[in-house]
Amino acid sequence: MALYPALITDALRTVRYPGAGKNLVDLGMVEDDIRIDGDSVSFSLIFDKPTDPFLKSVVKSAEAAIKAAAGADTTVIVNVKTRQAAPAPKAPVLPGVKNIVAVSSGKGGVGKSTVAANLAVSLAADGYRVGLLDADIFGPSMPKMFGLEDAEIYMHEVDGRPLIIPAERYGVKLLSIGFLVQKGSATVYRGGMATSVLKQLIEQADWGELDYFLIDLPPGTSDIHLTLVQTLALTGAVVVTTPQQVALADARKGIDMFRNPHINVPVLGVVANMAWFTPEKHPDERYYIFGNEQDVDEMAREFDVPVLARIPLVASVGEHSDSGRPIALEDTVAGQAFVHLGREVVEAVDKRNEALPPTVKVELH
Repeated sequence: MALYPALITDALRTVRYPGAGKNLVDLGMVEDDIRIDGDSVSFSLIFDKPTDPFLKSVVKSAEAAIKAAAGADTTVIVNVKTRQAAPAPKAPVLPGVKNIVAVSSGKGGVGKSTVAANLAVSLAADGYRVGLLDADIFGPSMPKMFGLEDAEIYMHEVDGRPLIIPAERYGVKLLSIGFLVQKGSATVYRGGMATSVLKQLIEQADWGELDYFLIDLPPGTSDIHLTLVQTLALTGAVVVTTPQQVALADARKGIDMFRNPHINVPVLGVVANMAWFTPEKHPDERYYIFGNEQDVDEMAREFDVPVLARIPLVASVGEHSDSGRPIALEDTVAGQAFVHLGREVVEAVDKRNEALPPTVKVELH
């Protein structure tokens, strides 16, 4: 049978869209692009949206109607189009940030926040543009460590959006839930509210152009960690531990979390904090209070990650944190240890960026 456009159109008039009471032609679903080549015919059907529940059944009915009119040997090609525009790709959450590094620990009390604060200050002192987010929603400590407990946070408009202006000290842009609650008050949030606050501090703040965006995570593995990897594509993670066996056991769990196939965040290395006790007046003396250095080395070898730095336990580290002036600003044994850490992190990030593709946000189902 000779094929011609009117034959195809008449055949499609016999196909009704379910529930509409009208056929495909009268509904305007047949596009004016019918093509005939021998015993082959192609045309397009237009649906309102790609998720139309009747899409497949309508296409099959259209194919059957044409074969009934033109012959069973007719080749029918139906192209599906939709009126609903494809959603525009989402803009990156922090377009001006080059590297996002999470500072994590398996357990509390190992000095993770102290390490994060001093790492931020040491990077800024070396000329990098640095931001620091205190993501420890239930135990924020960065306002005190930076001497900003009484800081007031304001907002301004950027491209029509009201954004939080991070506080700034020692060259570091800083945000913490501690700025938004009354000083000395407990932060009592359910998990969903805590993760919502975290996303607000990330997405609704004017972080601007940064070389390094550090995130001080709460200890352990929790909703906060999952929210973070779903919100941001992390460049990598730094895991802080002490040489104590119980801390190393939890640090292993933290590394395992980042390396989970569903999360897949590179671990840049570990920091051995409180590696030994050194008296201020006798900087060459070392007393291994919490455990042996070799235990940290063994864990690092186990996961094939470097030990980025070994930070001594010195009284002045805590004193500087309490006074709001991180010790990385001072030319002391402990201060130099944090300066060394900053440079090791830069090197680790550079190696990671050369060897691995950019991290993608985690899609958890």
